Amino acid sequence: MDRSSMPELARRIFASQPFTQLLGAELIEASESGVTMELPLRRELQQQHGFAHGGVISYLADNSLTFAGGMALNDDALTSEFKINYARPAKGARLRAQAEAVSVSGKQAICQCRIWSVDDDRETLCAVAQGTIVRVSGGPGGSRA
Repeated sequence: MDRSSMPELARRIFASQPFTQLLGAELIEASESGVTMELPLRRELQQQHGFAHGGVISYLADNSLTFAGGMALNDDALTSEFKINYARPAKGARLRAQAEAVSVSGKQAICQCRIWSVDDDRETLCAVAQGTIVRVSGGPGGSRA
């Protein structure tokens, strides 16, 4: 696939994800160097103490890792596995995830992600994740091999 078309493909795939739309996530940037996603932290996405629910943070890590892997692989991609470490509770107006591929070989990319809670101009690291992302054969924009 032509690498120059990947950011637009990433935006189309992102916009076609029903769960992503339900949560209200936004794809801020998608390039060879990585991706940035943001999610407004509405009350419905919080747990009983007012912090972002761990599942919401996990979703943001999973999706940003996968998009970073897809950009690095220059193809459609899926998460093979990922691990997340919660550093501290996330409380703020929004969550911001930044992910990048740290190793790319053949059909997989190893990616890392950091997630911050953002309130005004203050960012607080709340989670770090790492995952293995695999190329999808025959997916939307994927190779047909």
